[in-house]
Amino acid sequence: MSPSIVIAPDSFKGSLAATEVARALADGWRSVRSDDSMTLLPQADGGEGTLDAIEAAVHGAIRRDAGPVTGPDGRPVPGMWLELPGRVAVVELAQMSGLPMMETLDPLGATTFGLGEVIRAALEAGARTLVIGLGGSASTDGGAGALAALGLRRSDGSRLPIGGGALGDLDGLDRSRLLTPPAGGVVLLSDVDAPLLGPRGAAAIFGPQKGATSAQTKLLDDGLAHFAGLLGDGAAVPGAGAAGGTGYGFIAAWGAAVIPGADYLAALSGLPEAIASADVVLTGEGRFDATSSTGKLVGLLIGLAEEHRAQIGIVAGQITAQPVSTDGTPLWSAALVDLAGSVDAAIAEPARWLREAGAAAARALGE
Repeated sequence: MSPSIVIAPDSFKGSLAATEVARALADGWRSVRSDDSMTLLPQADGGEGTLDAIEAAVHGAIRRDAGPVTGPDGRPVPGMWLELPGRVAVVELAQMSGLPMMETLDPLGATTFGLGEVIRAALEAGARTLVIGLGGSASTDGGAGALAALGLRRSDGSRLPIGGGALGDLDGLDRSRLLTPPAGGVVLLSDVDAPLLGPRGAAAIFGPQKGATSAQTKLLDDGLAHFAGLLGDGAAVPGAGAAGGTGYGFIAAWGAAVIPGADYLAALSGLPEAIASADVVLTGEGRFDATSSTGKLVGLLIGLAEEHRAQIGIVAGQITAQPVSTDGTPLWSAALVDLAGSVDAAIAEPARWLREAGAAAARALGE
């Protein structure tokens, strides 16, 4: 009997959506082993590609246009959300407030205002449950921008300042015009368990990735602490630090619950059931590093494959840490940069090198 192959990658951020990654890997595998049974289940963890993965997984999902909204640097960007059966709205922060949308990094001034505008559009369209994918944020504003778009104001009724760098200037908050959360609740999909503040918090861990200097990182952390003192409890909740503290903003203001995004997508797409009968699992992401096995999609897949005694292969644009099983055994892996010979070559033709990686996986894992 031919082996059963499950291909379940994340997106390669800024390059290809998870659906495109899965197709390219499958094409490569079939070029070597055309008779194998293949199941493609593109995944996401709450960041970039979450809308695409959920749309592919849920029958009856409808993509809705929210029109132009405010991008992270103030320029207009397209806004969209996904309507699922049962009046469930899914919003992906990276889609309208993501780091790649910045012309120039602005760690103090970048905003999540557009996220709030898309959420408002979904609620006005009748959404009764809200799912927010967190990840890939350009800002460290604690979700203040999004909450401002939803009606949160200064104590004098004026608009909140833009960006995390101005949070320390707030003298109070007025919630009287803040929209109430949908009756079915708010769920946050996250791939990190960082709290809001401190050495593991939103500013310290993720601020430098958004261009923050050490002095700016301290300013942001102090501003987030001040904001939390005004908005309320939730700063210590695991995941509160996700997306520049946006997790915290919705925990404190709307009582949102944080769950692992990879687990949510896996359950929604039927991934555990598919892996239970698979011989080989092929997954991947744009960059595999030391954090990939801790709460992110690849780590989840490694655990599921081991539980069901399936082989697993990992493909990434770049690999900076050896992928290993839970007992430390090295796993088969391939980096597009190595196959292409350089970062520039891999970026120029990612689908080509993904097909090469899929073929290499078939030769290594298919027997």
